[in-house]
Amino acid sequence: MSTPQPPVGIDELLERVRRGYERVEAREAHAAARAGDALLVDIRYAALRTRDGLIPGALVVERNELEWRLDPLGSHRAPEATGHDLRVVVVCNEGYASSLAAASLHRLGLLRATDLVGGFQAWRSAGLPVTPWDGRGQPS
Repeated sequence: MSTPQPPVGIDELLERVRRGYERVEAREAHAAARAGDALLVDIRYAALRTRDGLIPGALVVERNELEWRLDPLGSHRAPEATGHDLRVVVVCNEGYASSLAAASLHRLGLLRATDLVGGFQAWRSAGLPVTPWDGRGQPS
């Protein structure tokens, strides 16, 4: 029987999972997506997308569906989930939930998954493209 590990706080957990991969900055993510070298995945909830808009070309997947939609072996995968070698850049609002989401994708074998430092807010602050959201998942 294994010895139980002591509880860990969220700050320590974030530090641990972020050591498992290299995070990307907004301009790097933008360049990779434009070159077809990365799939941007927006996991923000609808109210934030309505308020702030969308990253053009990003796949919108609610956080609670992420693993099912991106698992290349899953029956509910998105068409974009083409293989375990896919480079995924997960985007949340400020870059916290996306770190945990990227770590979860690593556990599914998507070892090139990472997240956007500072999230959508960093993307917008960098002056990168944003389009209004129509409330149905499509740019308006």
